[in-house]
Amino acid sequence: MRHFKSAKMVLVWAIVAVLALSLVACGGSKNEGTQTGGSSSTQTEQKSSKPAKITVAGVVFQEDQFMKLLQKGYQDAAKAAGVECLVSNTNNDQAKETELINTYVAQKVSGLAIAPLSADASVATLKKADEQGMKIAVSNINLNNAPFIVGGYTSDNKELGRRTGQEAVKFIQEKLGGKAKIAILQFKSLLPEQSGDRTSGFLEEVKKLPGVEIVADQDAWLQDKAVQVAGDIITAHPDVNIIWAANEGGTIGATMAVQNAGKAGKIFTFGTDASEQLVAMLKDPANILQAVTGQDPYTMGYKTMETLIKAIKGEDVSSTKGKCITVPGVVLSRSNPDGIAKFEADLKAKMGK
Repeated sequence: MRHFKSAKMVLVWAIVAVLALSLVACGGSKNEGTQTGGSSSTQTEQKSSKPAKITVAGVVFQEDQFMKLLQKGYQDAAKAAGVECLVSNTNNDQAKETELINTYVAQKVSGLAIAPLSADASVATLKKADEQGMKIAVSNINLNNAPFIVGGYTSDNKELGRRTGQEAVKFIQEKLGGKAKIAILQFKSLLPEQSGDRTSGFLEEVKKLPGVEIVADQDAWLQDKAVQVAGDIITAHPDVNIIWAANEGGTIGATMAVQNAGKAGKIFTFGTDASEQLVAMLKDPANILQAVTGQDPYTMGYKTMETLIKAIKGEDVSSTKGKCITVPGVVLSRSNPDGIAKFEADLKAKMGK
């Protein structure tokens, strides 16, 4: 009897042991499943916390080299930040600018880097875009009535004109006996604020010489138009001996007009902006173009886009918010060939040539 009870007890303990092992096994399986489920949950959280894709736009308003460099600055800054960048050109059309801005808002583009056409007409559309959630940064213009922009980079247009005027003053004193009859080509009907600032800076310098007379002041900012307008000025004022243009197209056109009129050595040109074609004209033995003051559109575009992306990512842009920062320009003069060579090499590097 005692033996039977002992056997019975052994059997009971064996059953208990088996049940215990089963529970442990089930518990282990349950824990394993929980761990697997937890891993899947973590992966889902990681996927959901991955930064959303950022798309920005970069807008310019002409097809000249200045605007191409500005646009390349936009693109390179976006590429460096791993951001998709859409690019477009308003072609000096205010209605097209408005349409493009509204299109980007509708496409939910995160931010816009733009060279606006007007300090007044462009602001209302840009402000509306900002109110609809698109960050705005500007280039090539000084907007003092747009506190909503995350930043802006531009040139000091009056200083650009003034520095070219200083080069002209030296030339007039050294080569023309302190006397000159000057014609001016502007772009005031396109961008009145910028054109006016450049022209006033230039005039402030050259008018310091009592022997200076302004014989013509007309609009012509595109190359072909400037050739025609400058040619007409040369015909109407045969005693003109200096032509200053406020932008690249005007400077190229004026220089070509002098060449076409057979006035090389009698009429000399000065201008604003810098490009490969203007560098070639500064090196041309025909000796027509004497000096230009160039901007730095690549840096302008790069800094604008860089600031825009920082704002989109929620980084601190308080130092640039509502402000337009001046990017220094450079004087290129026929009298300083080393400076021209350095600028030319830097320009080719930025253009990938």
